[in-house]
Amino acid sequence: MKSIRKILPLAILSLIIIVSVSAVSAGFFDFLGGDDNAASDVNLTGEEINLAAAGSLKNAFDDQLIPMFEEKYPGVTVTPNYAAPGNLQTQMENGLEADVFISASNKEMDALVEEGIIDNATNVQYLENKVVLIVPADSDSNISSFDDLKDVDGEIVIANPEAAPLGRHAKEIFTNLGIWNDVESKLSIGTDVQDILNQVSQHSGECGIVFATDAKARDDVKLVCEAPEDALKTKIIYPVAITTNATNPDAAQTFIDFLQTPEAQDVFVDYGFIIHEE
Repeated sequence: MKSIRKILPLAILSLIIIVSVSAVSAGFFDFLGGDDNAASDVNLTGEEINLAAAGSLKNAFDDQLIPMFEEKYPGVTVTPNYAAPGNLQTQMENGLEADVFISASNKEMDALVEEGIIDNATNVQYLENKVVLIVPADSDSNISSFDDLKDVDGEIVIANPEAAPLGRHAKEIFTNLGIWNDVESKLSIGTDVQDILNQVSQHSGECGIVFATDAKARDDVKLVCEAPEDALKTKIIYPVAITTNATNPDAAQTFIDFLQTPEAQDVFVDYGFIIHEE
């Protein structure tokens, strides 16, 4: 019994020492930055994030995502620049100030990585889209498939295959269907997605090729069909990354992190995008 009384205080003392050392150690590691919450607490007040983004993202960003982000981080401003990814690539190569780049294909992103303009460690394969065929909402056309385009009399409005992923996809579809020679002389090149939609809705073109998200955003055009899988073998991926000369990389990373939150992803899905999964 005496031996138990002697051992018990020693055990309690040992326990107190262990707990104290653990508490001190935890505080030490927090001081070094071990606290994830503290590390992620970025002050964005007064910061501007210059966003270079594919034109097909304009509606989702302008209508909802940018206002949501700026409300969540008061004092920060997101300034978007929308264009075809090829045009954005050229602008960035010529000194365009951009902190975050979101392309509609990996081609432009990979080229900018190779040139040292994009930090590839931040590159995220984020969204997916579909290519669709559209006609005016009040059209009485008999077009029911991409293959029917070889027989149309009017103009087929597409994006520039040399500058826009959407244009490259259109050419890939025509080539794989074996109708490129039939449609080439009928093509009208739109300056951007909105121009394609406007030309089709106003009957300047008999039909057009856009992303599914573009068609969903308008009620003055009618979706005919999606591109067949055997005609469009290139998966449409939207990568997002930070530039190597970003004015505030922490703010840029916070913006990319926000885009991957459930609430931001829900917005993209509402606009017709697909969240890419590895």
